[in-house]
Amino acid sequence: MNRIAATATNVLRLLPRATLILMLLAAPVLAVPMMRADTGHRIEAPAHKNRSVGFVLLVSLQRGQAL
Repeated sequence: MNRIAATATNVLRLLPRATLILMLLAAPVLAVPMMRADTGHRIEAPAHKNRSVGFVLLVSLQRGQAL
């Protein structure tokens, strides 16, 4: 009986530490689905301004080389 009580107290002493370690390991795994489900707060890049000056310059330089 004394041995069972010693084993039970040992298990109860280690249980909070094991629970804490498991929570620390499981937190990132459980946070990923939560972040994917939340689509309301999305940071996006500003709209790209379409400037065709580079293309016109490229075509004019190629025409200059062809002459």
